Amino acid sequence: MSAARRLAVCADDFGQGPAVDRGILALAEQRRLTAVSCLVTPRRWPTAARALRGAQVATGLHLNLTEGEPLSPALRRHWPQFPRLGALLAMAGLGRLPPGLADEVQAQLSRFAEVRGAAPDFLDGHQHVHALPGVRHLVLAAARPWQRPVRNTGRVLGPGFGFKRAVIAACGGRVLARVARQQGVPQPSALVGVYDFDPAADYRTLVQGWLQTAPDGALLFCHPALGGSDPGDPIAAARQREAAYLASDLFVQDLAAAGVVLG
Repeated sequence: MSAARRLAVCADDFGQGPAVDRGILALAEQRRLTAVSCLVTPRRWPTAARALRGAQVATGLHLNLTEGEPLSPALRRHWPQFPRLGALLAMAGLGRLPPGLADEVQAQLSRFAEVRGAAPDFLDGHQHVHALPGVRHLVLAAARPWQRPVRNTGRVLGPGFGFKRAVIAACGGRVLARVARQQGVPQPSALVGVYDFDPAADYRTLVQGWLQTAPDGALLFCHPALGGSDPGDPIAAARQREAAYLASDLFVQDLAAAGVVLG
């Protein structure tokens, strides 16, 4: 009989809004999550973080470079507001990211630590920005001294959504994974959870496919929310479906059927 495969389940975007936070906290209380990735740029972050006290999950920094405004004055001189993802991808690919990014990474790390009382347990990026050229070396430099894991976006497994998975890996994910290995920075073995947030998607079927695909030590990232939607959230409907499935007995049954344990 083969040993069960271990899977980390990380809920992204904690701190974005009350509905997101409610969904994540409810799943953490049920022990359906192993990790929570936190946005520290919203003004509500200190209040949101208080609700995480006592939660039995790892907590990490969800580095944000695409929504709201920078924390650091050095970057705000160039970007009063963060650019949209498409513009950020273009600037990173052309090597035209502005000065001040190092200050911003440190500002977000410091804000996390000031509120939580400790450095993040792991590092990743909102919309996978942590892997971009001009950003990834800053993230790895932050993770290396404490041997904090960094999300692996170089091995993004399916089934389905092959083009989106390939884009994520190509936009710095493969290079990040290689350099992290060279530098001894820990990473999950793979990433699963990529889809298009289609309101008609059958999330259970998607998860079943990811559970079959995920190797030992992989990470499933998710985006739950509960009790309504936060203003301006384009994936609010998908968040509600994710939360409902992950909270259900069906998720537990699907884990067992696939020979997967959370850890």
